[in-house]
Amino acid sequence: MSQFVNTIQPPYLQKGDRVHIVCPSGYLAKEQVKECTETLQRWGFHVTYGKTVGLGNHYFAGTDTERLQDLQDALNDPSIAAILCGRGGYGMSRIIDALQFSQFKKYPKWLIGYSDITLLHNHIYKHTKVASIHSPMAAAFKDKLAAPYLEHLRQLLCGEPASISVATNSFNKWGKVTGPLVGGNLAMLAHSIGTNSALSTQGTIVFFEDVDEHLYQIDRMLLQLLRSHFFAEVKGIIVGKFVGAKDTTRPFGKSLFEILDEHLGVLAVPVAYDFPISHSVHNYPVKLGIEHVFEVSKTTVTLTPA
Repeated sequence: MSQFVNTIQPPYLQKGDRVHIVCPSGYLAKEQVKECTETLQRWGFHVTYGKTVGLGNHYFAGTDTERLQDLQDALNDPSIAAILCGRGGYGMSRIIDALQFSQFKKYPKWLIGYSDITLLHNHIYKHTKVASIHSPMAAAFKDKLAAPYLEHLRQLLCGEPASISVATNSFNKWGKVTGPLVGGNLAMLAHSIGTNSALSTQGTIVFFEDVDEHLYQIDRMLLQLLRSHFFAEVKGIIVGKFVGAKDTTRPFGKSLFEILDEHLGVLAVPVAYDFPISHSVHNYPVKLGIEHVFEVSKTTVTLTPA
C-alpha cells in the first residue's frame, strides 16, 4: 500500500488565525521579517515569532538545543495554525532526529518553507502523514516581483483554487499523470538517502531544484538518487530552476539541460524542465503529500491539486 494513503491535510486558515515564524536552520536578522509580517497581517492573520528569529550562534539561528526547542514548541502549540520558517541555509539535519510529533499529530498545522526545510517536510510526512507547503520563506516577502507567488501561497493556505500553468520547454517529455507530489531541494533529497527522513517515491510526482551548484555536483547528486532507485517508480518529474549553476575551470562537457536529460529523459515518464520552483523570485508554493494532476503538452505544463 502507498505511504501516501490517508494523508492528513491541516485545516485551512481563517481570518485571525496565528502564523508563527521560526528559524530552525540558518540565522535571520529580525528586520528581515518586517515585510513578511506586514503581508501576513494584511491577509488577516495574527503573526508571532519564535525565540530563534534574530537569534544568532555563528552560522545558525541559535545553538542546536535552542533551535530544536523553538521548533518543538511551535509543533506542540495547538494555537498555531501555520509555522513559517524564516529561512533555510543549513542546520535541520543537526536536530531532525530529536523532534517529537505526538502533539503535532493531535493538532496538525501547515509547515511552510523550502531549501534546508526540505528535510523537515519529508521527515514530518514520513512520521505523521501530515501534508505541508514547499514555499518562499520570510525574506522573499520584501521582493515586489514575488507578489504572484506569495498570492499563490495565500490561496493554498486559505483553500482556494491554485493551479499552476507555464510554457513548455524544448527538453520536456509529454504526458499526463496523477499522483502525490513530493520533493524539494536536490542536495537535501540526496542528503536524506539512507536516513530516517527519506521518503519512498513509488507512484509519486517528484520535483527538485537547487542553487549555486557546479554542473559536476548536479550530475553526482542525480547519480546518487538514480543508484538508490529514487526515480525507479515515479509517475512524473518536475525539474525546477537551477539558479547559479556553474561550470568548473576545466569544462564538464555538457550543459545543465543535457545533464538532466541524460539521466531523466530515459525514464519513460512525463518530465517538465525549468519549472518556476527555485531559489529565486520564481518560486511557486506547492502542497507536499497531496494528489496533483501533472500534464506536459507541446505548449503548456500544468500542475493542479487533485
